[in-house]
Amino acid sequence: MDKSLLKVGYEKNFGARDDIEYFFSPGRVNLIGEHIDYNGGLVFPCALSIGIYAAVGYRQDEKVRLVSKNMDNRVEFSLNDIQYKEDDGWGNYAKGVIKYIQEEGYNLKGADIYLESTLPDGAGLSSSAALEVLIGYIMLYPILGEKIDRIWLALLCQRAENEFIGVNCGIMDQFSVAMGKKDNAILLNCNTLEYEYVPIDLKDYKLVIMNTNKKRELSESKYNERRAECERALEYINNYRKIENLCQASLEDLEILKEDALKRRTRHVITENQRVKEAVELLKNGDIKGFGKLLIKSHESLKNDYEVTGFHLDAIVEEALKFEGCIGARMTGAGFGGCALAIVESDRLKEFVSYVEEQYYLKTNLKPEFYTCSIEDGVK
Repeated sequence: MDKSLLKVGYEKNFGARDDIEYFFSPGRVNLIGEHIDYNGGLVFPCALSIGIYAAVGYRQDEKVRLVSKNMDNRVEFSLNDIQYKEDDGWGNYAKGVIKYIQEEGYNLKGADIYLESTLPDGAGLSSSAALEVLIGYIMLYPILGEKIDRIWLALLCQRAENEFIGVNCGIMDQFSVAMGKKDNAILLNCNTLEYEYVPIDLKDYKLVIMNTNKKRELSESKYNERRAECERALEYINNYRKIENLCQASLEDLEILKEDALKRRTRHVITENQRVKEAVELLKNGDIKGFGKLLIKSHESLKNDYEVTGFHLDAIVEEALKFEGCIGARMTGAGFGGCALAIVESDRLKEFVSYVEEQYYLKTNLKPEFYTCSIEDGVK
């Protein structure tokens, strides 16, 4: 995004000044490894070229003022009085992060922050994590510059979302937004935070994000219900043998589980974790078609065993896979709406988009949106 556009937005809201700083925080997509981050598994996210841009003017007082081109409400508060307020909506994500940074002993400056997002709202590309990490980075920048510990920042932002907002998210989103690396995905062990960058070269294919335009609200979805089911399954298995998390279970352990639902949830967790390992090997060997097949298997498991896809995600993935130049597609994110991803032949992108758009609209009466994304660096 052109800095001059951000400058205009900033000055319209806060007045002119010549020392504005500019920042960017990416959205993220998880290529494979869905709903296993909170089960101690391996995930494979990357940071995207779409995200949230900010123009910032630092203040000499305690005041923080937030304005987003994408939201109706302005948010204002003082650094020495940070409370959760229902009316502040999206601003609470920023407030939680700032509150916890101060609790870690940092003496922050006030700031006027103008934001513009190119992320579709509520689409599951992690706009909340992008915002949290962006605000944390902005507030720490005058003190630490480029020396900000990004893993520490990711953990702090996760804590803000868990405790201040009350959404029980895993670490993946904040980690990938903070730690993203251009043209690489991150193989992340959510249990130990060990990670490895894996170069992504899709050759003659492109990564396409397909937004169903069926909004989902994570905190209101069945997300917490699925987490609870996984915790129950882990308890049952631990009566027979000790494991730390559900990703350490084996397919033999399914015999222990009497409830059909728990069996299926656990089977998804075990097989999806295995698919992440396979995906990394295939990509390291340049087998893009093999990777595409794994995406299809992942979606089937999320649909049948984990039951988090829903009508709209299934419709868009089914239509994508009917198109000859698409070698793999699956839902991504929490599910129940939001986005899917597809791997599509580069020279057939236009055809693909118009085909899926038409077929999806016939099924759902909704117009989808498509984003051809590159893989980019984390917050900067």
